[in-house]
Amino acid sequence: MSEETYVYLCNKLRPTMERQDTPFRECIPLKKRVAIALWKLATGSEYRSIGHLFGVSNTTVCRCVQDFCAAAETLLVPELIRSPDREQFAEMAAYTENRWGLPQCVGAIDGSHIPILAPQEYHCDYFNRKGWHSIILQGVVDGKGHFWNVFAGMPGSLHDARVLRLSSLWELASRGNYFPPCTRNIGGVNAGCYGL
Repeated sequence: MSEETYVYLCNKLRPTMERQDTPFRECIPLKKRVAIALWKLATGSEYRSIGHLFGVSNTTVCRCVQDFCAAAETLLVPELIRSPDREQFAEMAAYTENRWGLPQCVGAIDGSHIPILAPQEYHCDYFNRKGWHSIILQGVVDGKGHFWNVFAGMPGSLHDARVLRLSSLWELASRGNYFPPCTRNIGGVNAGCYGL
């Protein structure tokens, strides 16, 4: 991550992540709190080793990560990730068709298993087919490779199709929000509405 991006991130998250000193203790500076969270999320290292690296306790590392994720969800997600409206959908579909030759394609979807520690309850549900505990992250990108839908948190034992059926994307697509009525002339025959 460049220093410029890091400073931008700190400034964006300042309203919810910055803490004030008290008469009893000095708070950890915002830049250090963000660095701790980024280190944990980027490396997946244990709280203990990150705490040792930054000179803080395991609990502090955990709080920094939780605060960072909550702040990112509150402040960054609405600004950076949003579902396309009909105009953006038409633009995405045209771009995808022109570049890849896939008419009516609104995106590419895939899932990924994120490793977790086995929870106390229902730990078998999180045991995936690869032999370890995980949650599933499902993402959809447009023709430019930009994420426009992300769904996470389902137990690792679920099949990808089941995760899709449980996601908000399935509900929106079922209501027709991503597949507007259309017709297409293919080889002189009106093919009607179709989609991938």
